[in-house]
Amino acid sequence: MSGPKDPAAAQTNSKLGILLAFPSSLVVLVIIMIPVLLMFRYSFNHHDAINIMREGFTLDNYVQFFSDSYYRGVFFDTVKIAAICTILALVLGFPVAYFLAKTQTRHKSLLIILLVFPLMVGNVVRAAGWMVVLGNAGVANALFIWMGLIDQPIKLLYTPLAVVIGTTAVVLPYMILTLQSVLEGIDFTVEEAAQNLGANFFTTFFRIVLPIAAPGVAAGTMLVFILCMNAYATPVLLGGSGITMMAPSLYGQIAKASNWAFGSSLALILVVATMLMALLSNWLIHRRYVRTMAS
Repeated sequence: MSGPKDPAAAQTNSKLGILLAFPSSLVVLVIIMIPVLLMFRYSFNHHDAINIMREGFTLDNYVQFFSDSYYRGVFFDTVKIAAICTILALVLGFPVAYFLAKTQTRHKSLLIILLVFPLMVGNVVRAAGWMVVLGNAGVANALFIWMGLIDQPIKLLYTPLAVVIGTTAVVLPYMILTLQSVLEGIDFTVEEAAQNLGANFFTTFFRIVLPIAAPGVAAGTMLVFILCMNAYATPVLLGGSGITMMAPSLYGQIAKASNWAFGSSLALILVVATMLMALLSNWLIHRRYVRTMAS
């Protein structure tokens, strides 16, 4: 048996850990925080048609956003699409993650590679694939006509439905991998114990497995929701003029309208709203988890 740890050695290790973490923390600060702070400052400037932006301090950009029904609609559409995609990813991804966590097959590594493979393909390429599937002469309409469900092609592309399908397909692997990492740490003998006491599969799943997996659900939903709120390529290519989301809107203000001040305010609103809603959902899930574990 080893003796008690030396306090001096523990303090040295702590200092060494902080020293090793400092470079990566500095990189994060430079890459993320400095642009956010600049964006925050720009959002209070005045728009100038000639010089793009004129320094000052005004709330006009935020007043324009909250008073304009178009931009409010864009924001709520973004939240709605992100929430739907997150829920779909959770519903579709949990069974797959549960299977991967429990399976003992020798082909498990191959299954994980197949799951990770779509992440190696860019969002633009994947969106182009969905355009082929959802177009008027695409695979989906051809299949529906062959099955006799419709007589003529229906509009699937450039609709909110297309954005939901494409975005869910993009974020689904992230949800599965996050959930799998948590589910693999669960002692599945608790399932057998519950079933031996008379609980059926659904009771065991909803009363035991799902509450224990709450930290993974919280992490997965938080990650996926952030990705959905900030999606750009998929909404542009699959949504077209059928739906506009926040990321394409702020890009249009900065790159096309050259209104950096208003574009920065849109970006800041998107960042703050995304983080607040993600943290709120994470807090609610963890609160439920603590209550379940305490009961």
